[in-house]
Amino acid sequence: MGACAGDAPRQRVAILGCTGSIGTQALDVCRQHADRLQVVALSAHARTSELVAAAREFGVSHVAVTDPAHAADPVLSELPSGCELDVGAAAACRIAALDDVDTVLVSVVGAAGLEASHAVLAAGKRLALANKESLVVGGDLLMPLAAPGQLLPVDSEHAAIFQCLLGEDARELHTIWLTCSGGPFFGRTARELAGVGVAGALAHPTWSMGAKITIDSATLMNKGLERIEAMHLFGVDLDRIQVVIQRESKIHSMVEYADGSVIAHLGASDMRIPIQYAFSYPERWSTPAPRVDFRTLGSLTFAAPDMDSFRCLALAEEAGRVGGTMPCVLNAANEVAVDAFLHDRVGFTDIPRVVEACMDAHERDQVRSIAQLRDIDAWARVRACEQLARIAG
Repeated sequence: MGACAGDAPRQRVAILGCTGSIGTQALDVCRQHADRLQVVALSAHARTSELVAAAREFGVSHVAVTDPAHAADPVLSELPSGCELDVGAAAACRIAALDDVDTVLVSVVGAAGLEASHAVLAAGKRLALANKESLVVGGDLLMPLAAPGQLLPVDSEHAAIFQCLLGEDARELHTIWLTCSGGPFFGRTARELAGVGVAGALAHPTWSMGAKITIDSATLMNKGLERIEAMHLFGVDLDRIQVVIQRESKIHSMVEYADGSVIAHLGASDMRIPIQYAFSYPERWSTPAPRVDFRTLGSLTFAAPDMDSFRCLALAEEAGRVGGTMPCVLNAANEVAVDAFLHDRVGFTDIPRVVEACMDAHERDQVRSIAQLRDIDAWARVRACEQLARIAG
């Protein structure tokens, strides 16, 4: 899109999952750069009041409600004049493929993002990907569809890696250092983790995120999923992607090259920065976040993750090495287990127990289609529920 605001047409943006943490921050970016970005389509799962408020503010022409149970919510009658409403699980995919959309931010939670991401790439539009599960589950299907510069990662770590690789020869890469805050339970032993509750797990030290990803950050599953995502995004073996604890969350990731040089991406702990870069690439626009004053930051600390106490990280590594359909099982079982934990049905350390049981019961296969992954996802969810029942019994 054009470099000069006012001279070039605005980039037409669709935001899938506009009421979540990433979606609302993306709307803030669009608010700050209204001369460059035009929001034309929005989707939400169930929070229709927030969806309608955003649709009215930005004057969008298309909205989708993916939960049919909310298709008749009275507030939807307040959508702006001429705004088309689509309903159902596939509605987000349909608005992502509309002719009057240039860029689609996929920020829906969980495996549901895969089909939307596939639709965006198949339609030849820019995909700003904030749904790591799309690549964890279906990276073998998505990456062959992505042309250079078409898929822009929004995860802060992957956006950082992407930028550290710009202008460099990928063949000279030695190690990707994937940074991790360590979550709220850094330094706890397995015994200590057994007694933690939902409130403590949701108290992330540096990032403000949705409940599911915050729990994943507490178990370190989030970092395990990000390793698998990085494998697909950057075409790098798992052994070259190492996790390092960086408690201050100011180094968002680093790339080490063959000569020992390390290029790091530093900045504020604010997701609006990588969201904006996915819209602005290859340009850089004025920051949407407060700047970091490195004179007052103090220190930057580093540590190795404890994969014995935080079993989810080890399970994700196993799934990444096995490959094929195993990451699909990992992800689906984790989603079920995290939801059970959030509703006080299981303990914190039961999450990896459920995931491991499902992985042990699965026979790996090559990834062949979205329909196949949909079936495996459903199987894993049933298996996870059975395991949860055993734990509860």
